[in-house]
Amino acid sequence: MEQPRIRLGSDDVWLEMARTGADSWRITADWCSWLTADFTADLSAAEVVDFAERMVSRLRAPSGVRFSAAVTPGRNNPLTLTAEPVGDGFAFFVRLTPNGDDDVCHVQMEIDPIATVELRETFSALHAALTV
Repeated sequence: MEQPRIRLGSDDVWLEMARTGADSWRITADWCSWLTADFTADLSAAEVVDFAERMVSRLRAPSGVRFSAAVTPGRNNPLTLTAEPVGDGFAFFVRLTPNGDDDVCHVQMEIDPIATVELRETFSALHAALTV
């Protein structure tokens, strides 16, 4: 059986979060093969379900304003997405913190706009995969 996962972006710039075990997720990002990140994060299914729910809720009735969502509010938050409205979708500013939420070790990148409908479907599918 395939593990729950989410992938945002294009062939050149992308972010992927995939479950590898009960409380283990692989977070991988690539920006034009020049900037990459690939690390394991300890996240519970409940944390990822909550993150997906918050994203779907913001995308269900987009207000046209910028918003941000972190996978988990704790110190060891590995991923924060900041969504900037662009046309009928959102561009994302991605902040990855493989060693916890500190300003010394982090990666930031931008993902080009993705249609709101596609984003809603993507996050809804992640949510559904984790709540089966």
